[in-house]
Amino acid sequence: MTDTTTTDKIARLERDNAELQGMVLATGVILTQLLQTICRRDLNPQAYAGRVMNNAREAIEGFAAQAGTDPVMKERALKAVQQYEDQIRSVLAV
Repeated sequence: MTDTTTTDKIARLERDNAELQGMVLATGVILTQLLQTICRRDLNPQAYAGRVMNNAREAIEGFAAQAGTDPVMKERALKAVQQYEDQIRSVLAV
């Protein structure tokens, strides 16, 4: 059986986690909207989106190698880049 202190700490962690997830969601939506707007202004929006995402992947790889990042964090970051790329490309003209 858990004591009240442990239960309170777990509840606080769950609230903190929910708040962080909300911030991540809002940040992702805003970032996607900004990238879509920027890509649409380019003469070749699909290629521009590809360059932005490739640069992001390279930056993640470089940061992970230099900082000794947790492999799970690196993998999730790369998956997030792919998610953004898929979302952006889905609304851009071909």
